Amino acid sequence: MSLFPFRRPRPASGEPPDAASESATPRRWGRWALAVLIVAGLHWSAVRWIEHNRQPTNAPPEAPPVQVELLTPKPIAPPAPTPAKQAAPVPTPPKPAAPAPVPKAAPAPAPVSTAATPQPDAPAQASAPAQAQAQAPSPASQPVAGSGDKFSVPPTGELRYDTLVNGMMNQTGTIHWINDGQHYEMVVSIPLPFVGPYVYSSKGHIDGFGIAPEQYSEQRGRRAADIAIFNRETKQIVYTKTPQSQPLADGAQDRFSVVMQLASLVRGAPDKYKPGVTRQFSVADNDSNEIWPIETVGDETVQARGGFTTARHFTRLPRKEGDRRKLDIWLAPSIGWLPVRILQTEPNGMQIELLWAGNFTPPSTAGQAAASGTQAASEESAPAAPAVSESGKP
Repeated sequence: MSLFPFRRPRPASGEPPDAASESATPRRWGRWALAVLIVAGLHWSAVRWIEHNRQPTNAPPEAPPVQVELLTPKPIAPPAPTPAKQAAPVPTPPKPAAPAPVPKAAPAPAPVSTAATPQPDAPAQASAPAQAQAQAPSPASQPVAGSGDKFSVPPTGELRYDTLVNGMMNQTGTIHWINDGQHYEMVVSIPLPFVGPYVYSSKGHIDGFGIAPEQYSEQRGRRAADIAIFNRETKQIVYTKTPQSQPLADGAQDRFSVVMQLASLVRGAPDKYKPGVTRQFSVADNDSNEIWPIETVGDETVQARGGFTTARHFTRLPRKEGDRRKLDIWLAPSIGWLPVRILQTEPNGMQIELLWAGNFTPPSTAGQAAASGTQAASEESAPAAPAVSESGKP
C-alpha cells in the first residue's frame, strides 16, 4: 500500500512539473499582448473616423483650376443714363360753341405760288416737331457710360450665419451691413466658446473704386481691439498695433470689406467671373497690407440650414511660399450674390466657418419678381397716352 495515494503522476514526456508551468506563462503573455494590440488598433480606427467626420460637409476642392485671366483694380463704371420720361400733353379745355356764321362776300382767289416764289415768313412758320428735332442733341453728344468695372453694392441687411469650428456647430453669428449709397458699415461677430466673440468692424464710404474703408477694427475675445486707419489724404495706412505705415493703393480693402467688394463686383457683372478668372485685391490686416489673388473656382452646390443652393466658389491663392492659411468664399445668386458660406482655415488646421442661416428665395418667386419689375419698368418708360377731352378730341 502506498504511503502517498494522491501523488500526481509524472508527465509522460518526462518533463518535471515546474518546466511545464514555465512554458505556459509565455503563451499567456502572448495572448495578452495580442489583445492589447487589437484594442489599440480599434481605438486608433475610431479616432480616425471621428476626425474624418468632424470635417465640414462642404469641403472645398484641394487643387484650384488653372488661372486663365488676371483682373486688377480699376475705376468702376458710372451707371448708364436713363432716358427721360416723355411728359404727357396737357389736355385742352373744350372750345365754346362758335356763333352762327355771318355770310360774307366771296374772297378773291389767292395767287398760285411756286417753289420760286419768295416766302419770307417760312422760317417763322416752321412746325414745332421740326424745331424740337433741330434742338435735340445728336447721339454723339450724349454721355457714354465708362468702361470700368460694373459695380452694385448690396443693400442694407442683417445677415445671420451658423458658425462652425472644425465642423462642430457653434452659436449663431451675424454680419451687420449698412449701405446708404454713400457710406457703409460692416460688423462681423463670430462667437467662440471659452474665448469670447471675435468682432471685426469696417466702415467708410463708396468712391470711384467701390467700397473705400476708412477704419478697420479687429477684436478677438477679451483682448483690446487693433485698428487700421486708411488715410485718404496722405495715401497711407497706419496701425495701432505697430508704428509702421504703408502706402494706400486705389481700391484697397480690409480683410472683411473685401468680401462685400467682391460681392459688389459679381453683382455688377456675374458673367465676367468664370472659372479660372483671378482678381487681385490690396488688403490690409491689423498690422500690414498685401496683395490677395482671389480666383474663381466655379459654381457648386452648398448645403445650409435652408436647404441646397447653387453658389459661385472663390478661393484665395497662396500669397507667398508656404502660405497655409486659406480663405474660401461662396456667393449665391439666390440671395442676391451675398456670401452664403465663408470658410477660413488657420495654419494649424483649425477651421472657422460661417454658413447661411436664412431662407433662400425660390427661383420661381425670383423670376416672377424680376418679370413684374421688368414690366413695371417698361410701363414707366413708355410714353403716356394722350389725354382725351370731353369733346372726344385729343
